[in-house]
Amino acid sequence: MTIREFKMPDVGEGLTEAEILKWYVQPGDTVTDGQVVCEVETAKAAVELPIPFDGVVHALLFEEGTTVDVGQVIISVQTEAGAGAEAPVQEAAPAAAAAPAAPAVAAEAEEPAVAARQPVLVGYGVSTASTKRRPRKAVAGAPAQNGTAPAAPAAPVLPAVPAQPTGERPLAKPPVRKLAKDLGIDLASVVPTGDGGVVTREDVHAAAAAAITPQAVPAAAPAAAPVAAAAVPAAEVPASARETRIPVKGVRKVTAQAMVGSAFTAPHVTEFITLDVTRTMKLVQELKDDPDLAGLRINPLLLIAKAVLVAIRRNPDVNASWDEAAQEIVLKHYVNLGIAAATPRGLIVPNIKDAHAKTLGELSTALSELVATARDGKTSPADMQHGTITITNVGVFGVDTGTPILNPGESAILAVGAIKLQPWVHKGKVKPRQVTTLALSFDHRLIDGELGSRFLADIAAVLEHPRRLITWS
Repeated sequence: MTIREFKMPDVGEGLTEAEILKWYVQPGDTVTDGQVVCEVETAKAAVELPIPFDGVVHALLFEEGTTVDVGQVIISVQTEAGAGAEAPVQEAAPAAAAAPAAPAVAAEAEEPAVAARQPVLVGYGVSTASTKRRPRKAVAGAPAQNGTAPAAPAAPVLPAVPAQPTGERPLAKPPVRKLAKDLGIDLASVVPTGDGGVVTREDVHAAAAAAITPQAVPAAAPAAAPVAAAAVPAAEVPASARETRIPVKGVRKVTAQAMVGSAFTAPHVTEFITLDVTRTMKLVQELKDDPDLAGLRINPLLLIAKAVLVAIRRNPDVNASWDEAAQEIVLKHYVNLGIAAATPRGLIVPNIKDAHAKTLGELSTALSELVATARDGKTSPADMQHGTITITNVGVFGVDTGTPILNPGESAILAVGAIKLQPWVHKGKVKPRQVTTLALSFDHRLIDGELGSRFLADIAAVLEHPRRLITWS
């Protein structure tokens, strides 16, 4: 038998470190080539790491929450002798000496794995069950019925489905596991409602609500917030505490650095316009009812994105970037449309590549995939690069408007405010109309006041009279 080591890979185009968010295995668990063993977070994205060989986990060399340099050994696996040579191989005897950064872990790992093993990481228990998923039921929506009663009372609106069986690893996606950890919810006590007994994000929130006020039925979240993910509440703080320090790392750290760099590098100008979008809202409903668009997500953001693309076509000089080294303006003949997404990991701005060439249906599909990927924490570094212009929908939080900061390297960012019924002069009479405010921040090195004003006015004109989506295309 030999001990093979798996090192932290470079998962983000030259990034030098990553934080271990979650271990999915423990010493003594059997792993196979390609099996995901942990989730890590770089400065750009959360990534699941698969093990590249078969064997039995020998030791985990770092705890969850630890930031590890690329190239450091994070897990060792006991394999059959001569089972490939993709990773460095050591004999089992000196394995403990190979990990000076985690002596307590390595020391315990010298003992052979037995059925009643002890935890090797502080605050992280060992599961006695296999890490392999149990088979799911063939019938959709029919979770296994062989479990015990849930440890915590479920909200009364949830179906009567048993909690996870004792000793078995609950089925849930990595972002859902992280949400449960942040909320202090034991996944084993959560009643699963997903197909095949999978715990969903909604199940975790329901369990959290039940733990606080068992008789309260949580209100349904509005479906018109495509880019807002569930916010992670702050950890409980003792009443006597006067300060709380939160480490800034990963995506949040990089975002902070980028915003400071953008704010003090690009001369920002912000302009505002308030407009009547009643016709656009009516068109949204008509498109939802259109059988040709069945199955697509149709919402105001989709038509706003289309309006921005039409306005860029009419004002192509706004789609540019500044080359500091060459002291040149680089005009872009493509549009990679960024959509700012608030996620539990912080603000990220993935973009839709070549959005200018997409039909309405293709744009809808791309938006849906972008949002789903961001919410699941699976946005790749490539998805966040080479954006040209961004939309940030602050209206989903009930905010009327704001002065957004440019995404570094881009020429402009459009903030969309809340759409509300307001008194508005329409055809000479004051009537209740759907009204919103748009705010456009732009780089004054690239876009002067006239160009910025025309661009913003064109976006508003399309949204006031959406037939211009056709006549101006």
